[in-house]
Amino acid sequence: MGGGLAGLVAAIAAREAGLDVTLYEERSQLGGRARTAPGAYQANWGPHVIYADGPLWSWLDRRGLARPAYRYPPRARVAFRAAGRARLLPPPAVSTGIIRLRNAQAPADRPFCEWATERLKDGRAAAQIAAFMGVVTFDYDPGRLSAAFVTERLRRATSVPPKVRYLPGGWATLTRRLADHARQLGARIQTGSPVTCLPPAPVILAIPLPRAAKLLDDPSLTWTGTRTALLDVAVTCRERDPLILLDLDQPGFAENYSTPDPSLAPAGESLIQSQAGLRPGEDLAHAVTRLETLLDTAYTGWRDRQTWRRQLSLTGETGALDLPGTTWRDRPAGDRGDGVHIAGDMVAAPGLLSEVSHQSAVMAVARLTAQAHAHVT
Repeated sequence: MGGGLAGLVAAIAAREAGLDVTLYEERSQLGGRARTAPGAYQANWGPHVIYADGPLWSWLDRRGLARPAYRYPPRARVAFRAAGRARLLPPPAVSTGIIRLRNAQAPADRPFCEWATERLKDGRAAAQIAAFMGVVTFDYDPGRLSAAFVTERLRRATSVPPKVRYLPGGWATLTRRLADHARQLGARIQTGSPVTCLPPAPVILAIPLPRAAKLLDDPSLTWTGTRTALLDVAVTCRERDPLILLDLDQPGFAENYSTPDPSLAPAGESLIQSQAGLRPGEDLAHAVTRLETLLDTAYTGWRDRQTWRRQLSLTGETGALDLPGTTWRDRPAGDRGDGVHIAGDMVAAPGLLSEVSHQSAVMAVARLTAQAHAHVT
């Protein structure tokens, strides 16, 4: 059940294991959160990239599904907002602090900002590094999260050279490649097929955790997520626009996806996607104002250059967050018993962002296959 990234990966892995597969997707289109807006402005459902040093990329590449893909442009401009102003480099204390923290063994039982402040002896630098980590947590306060959780993501996000990869045409390309491959392997894919009760086992529920909890009548299927505000705009091109703008004053960032992939917007225009974690009690309008102010610092005159706009909020759709005292192993277990398995980015599986969906799907199929073989034996 579910035709997003986890469901499509599970369908492929199950067919490769020789299992008979039918995938049910309630929407008329596949993709889940791995989808791209149709039309002239092809914005992803939130900022999406794949990291080439992770298991999802290698899994796709072994099946011929990863390429072509764009690399991080080597001469792209990066900007940082610090003390309300844009700069080309982060403050020296932030740069040296990142180097010190990314090589440290961080504890899982302490908040990141508390641990980083103690280690660096610099509360301001620790707070700025925590704000920077909004780029991979999408949270309003990454400093409150487990130090081990944040530091692992800090290592991945600050690799040199950058390991990010952009798929031509947005993540709809990934959905199409996965679906085509699954069909070629013999999986049946049925869109427009909502499932209102639990199908007979064996079954993999690759659906949002709240829906799985309802189907299974299991309130224990919960985990910490975040609320995220998205502001996507298209603007007429300007040579000095940065590829990415990272906010060190408060968690958030903006990225010009047209720099690696000009096909995402009409000729002469750039597609910029930005995000910030919604604070407790904050509404979308207020968060969008914060994002607009962020854009003001580095995308000069963007308001007058704007040609298209979309804004929305997401709740619990940007991955799991591990609070102090927890790790990915404490998230809901993928094996729910009686031949029922769950997969998705809030399930107990390692990885960064979309890698959790991929890993949980592969793990679910491995368990299901082992159980099937044991039953035959």
